[in-house]
Amino acid sequence: MKKVVMAAMGGALAGIVATTQFVGPLVAQESARTTNVYEQLDLFGDIFERIRAQYVEEVDAGDLIEAAIDGMLTSLDPHSSYLSPDDAADMRVQTRGEFGGLGIEVTQEEGFVKVVSPIDGTPAEEAGIEAGDFITHVDGASVLGLTLDEAVDMMRGPVGSEIIITVVREGEAEPFDVSIIRDTIKLTAVRTRLQGEAVVLRVTTFNDQTYANLEEGLAEQVEAAGGIDNVEGIVLDLRNNPGGLLNQAIRVSDAFLEKGEIVSTRGRDPEDGDRYNATPGDLAEGKPIVVLINGGSASASEIVAGALQDHRRAIVVGTKSFGKGSVQTVMPLRGDGAMRLTTARYYTPSGRSIQSLGVSPDIVVAQPRRTEASAEDEEESNVFSRSEADLRGSLDNDSLSEDEIQQIEADRAKAEAAAALREEDYQLAYAIDILKGLTALQPSSD
Repeated sequence: MKKVVMAAMGGALAGIVATTQFVGPLVAQESARTTNVYEQLDLFGDIFERIRAQYVEEVDAGDLIEAAIDGMLTSLDPHSSYLSPDDAADMRVQTRGEFGGLGIEVTQEEGFVKVVSPIDGTPAEEAGIEAGDFITHVDGASVLGLTLDEAVDMMRGPVGSEIIITVVREGEAEPFDVSIIRDTIKLTAVRTRLQGEAVVLRVTTFNDQTYANLEEGLAEQVEAAGGIDNVEGIVLDLRNNPGGLLNQAIRVSDAFLEKGEIVSTRGRDPEDGDRYNATPGDLAEGKPIVVLINGGSASASEIVAGALQDHRRAIVVGTKSFGKGSVQTVMPLRGDGAMRLTTARYYTPSGRSIQSLGVSPDIVVAQPRRTEASAEDEEESNVFSRSEADLRGSLDNDSLSEDEIQQIEADRAKAEAAAALREEDYQLAYAIDILKGLTALQPSSD
């Protein structure tokens, strides 16, 4: 017992000695750092005054300060930035679902503006802008060297005015120009429809309306199908969804989970971490779910895909998502401005971060680019498609009743509709085929 006590005392004593030896240097280092910060602030003041006094043109002091603040924030990561009073007001409007612009979510990569995703039904989407496109020029002026906010400002303008952006796209040999007419962007957060016996929930963004739109739309489609028993499953389409509000991503995930963690966030201080859990209740009532993602699925949409994938509640289909695994907090500032600051990383229920990696689909399915030549070839091949029933004098099938023949014809019509969908949207058709397969494997209720 004495040896244990002595060892403990010795450890405590050693700790005291070590503390005594290092307090002096630590205080000195902290003092030096503080002095260095003040020296740099003095340097900033000197530069600020020289610009005001000697720059070739007169500049606004407020604009200089805003630029300095924005430069400080944008140097941290692509998602931290300063929001002027006008930008802060625009952001508040956007989260409510209506704003003016082109309809694209952008980030910055290698000095150029990169399209995260075009928003459904917007001028950018209608003009053919795709996720992954690089915007190099706006109305002939290069965006290289500009901050993201400066480049976005170049793309803003009056509703109804034309903008010409120069696009570099993978697979295209040369840059090309795209003309877009600016418009008021009215976001429909969730579009729903029945595709055969599957309910398709197309979630385009995560704003204040997302969960309410999803809940209402799903209920409408289930009623149109004649009840949940007539629904094979749900396709949750998150392709080209740039994200949005964290709380909405949590609510959408919770809509299909009965229990368990949805997402956790971890900040600089371990005490600042949060964990969000599902509550009982599943809007889909246990029906199978397929989640569709692609390279334009980012942030909040990755939270939903990751949560449903980790809980094995859904099969994720498509291509790797964007990989934005950080959380930004918008903090109001004096003068009605605000700053968007990255304050945490988020993690899926299994504890994985998708930062820069993205969510990997369970089944990789790329969306093929359909060419006019391939369409013509297929039409030509269909001309010569024949069956036994087309032959002159072929025998009738006398083993089927009229009702059975009608059922076969109805099934054939469904199959032809599915084939047509594959031409229109191959990934969605693939997702619906998976639902059909999962439904076929379920035990009969008879």
